[in-house]
Amino acid sequence: MTEPQPLRVGMVGYSFMGAAHSHAWRTAPRFFDLPLAPQLTAVAGRNEEGVRAAAAKYGWDSVETDWRRLIERDDIDLIDICTPGNTHAEIAIAALEAGKHVLCEKPLANSVEEAEKMTTVARAAAERGVLSMCGFSYRRTPALALAKRMVDEGRLGDIRHVRAQYLQDWLSDADAPLTWRLDKSKSGSGSLGDIGAHSIDAAQWITGQAITGVSALMETFVRERPVGGDFVGLGGHGGSDGPKGPVTVDDAALFTARFSGKHDGGTGPVGIFEATRFALGRKNAMRLELNGTKGSLAFDFEDMNSLQFYDASLEPDAGFRKIMVTEPSHPYTGNWWPTGHGLGYEHGFTHQVVDLVNAIGAGEQPSPSFADALQVQKVLAAVEASAAAESRWQNVDKEH
Repeated sequence: MTEPQPLRVGMVGYSFMGAAHSHAWRTAPRFFDLPLAPQLTAVAGRNEEGVRAAAAKYGWDSVETDWRRLIERDDIDLIDICTPGNTHAEIAIAALEAGKHVLCEKPLANSVEEAEKMTTVARAAAERGVLSMCGFSYRRTPALALAKRMVDEGRLGDIRHVRAQYLQDWLSDADAPLTWRLDKSKSGSGSLGDIGAHSIDAAQWITGQAITGVSALMETFVRERPVGGDFVGLGGHGGSDGPKGPVTVDDAALFTARFSGKHDGGTGPVGIFEATRFALGRKNAMRLELNGTKGSLAFDFEDMNSLQFYDASLEPDAGFRKIMVTEPSHPYTGNWWPTGHGLGYEHGFTHQVVDLVNAIGAGEQPSPSFADALQVQKVLAAVEASAAAESRWQNVDKEH
């Protein structure tokens, strides 16, 4: 058999997301038959000592301390962006214009204006065969992918309610240190963009409908945090006696929403969304429930290998049934372990690589596209605008 052509990857950033993406690039071709062979060619980071340690740990062949040099290299085919949101636009635009495919972490940018520029460049690049995708990895959770399939098959009928929560608790300690995720100039927003964006994308993707308007409330509970301290995972603990800096993002965001409906003029579902990093005891409760005219679906990432389904055609007292999403017939799972042997958080990133490489190999637009991510960015902007205007209804911009 002919060996597949290499897909030489250059990654920018090497922390939490960099580790997840590195694992995915290494793992995908070992469990899935791909049209191209991903190679971990180079990783870039500003701290030479740190990036060299990451390269050795995660299996990258070489390092750069300037992402521009990564883009200039002839031995790089794709740029994987795992950096804070304020850098996404510059890196992605430069990479696409240089003829490199792009995978960019979510949210796509820190503003609608940046996301629109990225989308315009991505469309022009696609005409030259240069492709791009935004990394909403929860789409690749088998249970959510199964939920999408069931909705598309009409198993729920017409959707009436969308109920979404994303609950974490890693910022509940008021002395957790100040990181870039708490600086609006770098992150764009707090819980809204960091985790709420996942809920927005998942809800729109599974229903096949766009959010058209919102009424929102946002709150920052802890307005100053220690500048330094012991960093553990996403958070950690800073000394209460040392210097502090301002928190400039939201700690919690809540909003109601209307969806577009399947057809022009149709009445879409209503939705309620919540995102917080202050829900003590909830570690990564990314929850989604859909109620339709024929049934309901419910998902919680803290039980990520199962999907709850209520079929209204059965006796009312039948209740929800639990689907263990580990069968070979379920999305992605047939390439992994025997039935009943569950998957984990990291597998979503592996499936993301699989879908991206298959799309590049076929010369087709990967999903979600930058245009899809722009729609999420517009919802984020509408939520912020509504919250700043005492929760007044805010329509989501439909242009572009």
